[in-house]
Amino acid sequence: MFNPNEAKRYSKQTILDEVGLLGQAKLKNARVVVIGAGGLGCPIIQYLASCGVGTIGIVDFDVIEHSNLHRQILYTPQDVGRKKADVAKVKALAQNPDTVIEIFDSALNTDNAEFILSQFDLVIDGCDNFLTRYTVNDVCVELNRPLIYGSILGFQGQLAVFNVNGSKNLRDLFPEPPNAEDVPNCSDNGVLGVVPGVIGTLMANEALKCILGLEINLNTFHVFDLLSLEMTKLRY
Repeated sequence: MFNPNEAKRYSKQTILDEVGLLGQAKLKNARVVVIGAGGLGCPIIQYLASCGVGTIGIVDFDVIEHSNLHRQILYTPQDVGRKKADVAKVKALAQNPDTVIEIFDSALNTDNAEFILSQFDLVIDGCDNFLTRYTVNDVCVELNRPLIYGSILGFQGQLAVFNVNGSKNLRDLFPEPPNAEDVPNCSDNGVLGVVPGVIGTLMANEALKCILGLEINLNTFHVFDLLSLEMTKLRY
């Protein structure tokens, strides 16, 4: 089931009662797609690969810019101008050559979302616009796919797990997307470099828990303030 290198790599993980060899096999057989290879996507991709998720899809058409480097930690100055998905694949495979990486070099939209997401068991949304977020959510509901949701701005991050075993989805919390001009974004309002690292790591944690069949805190929207180190839970 596992080659010698895999057995060594995952040894500190498989000794956990909640994981074991059976759980590690679940991770190896899992197919997870990450929407966006930016600030959230970078730590998500790194941890999914390092922990042994067998197949990781990356949906991103963007190129690396200098302004990305303070928070998108897979990339270096030498990568500027290259496609994020291409570089993320190389870095993830260097970290774990036993993982399969599938790239979708396009923006996810209503025309391709069902085709892409239907190929995976679990979806992680690390994108940066609400139109895409609602498209991802609606297709996950249609396909009955679990969805890990996260967002960041300034010193704040948000996290939720939608559509697991009949749990609620994004539209149960926010029925309609806000107007684009009313939503602040990192490009205009900024973000501390570590914030997407913290939230992305938590998103990867929830994804691993979903795959392993561990208990998830459902129908709860988590808001993290990393300036005050306070967390607010909104039940819905």
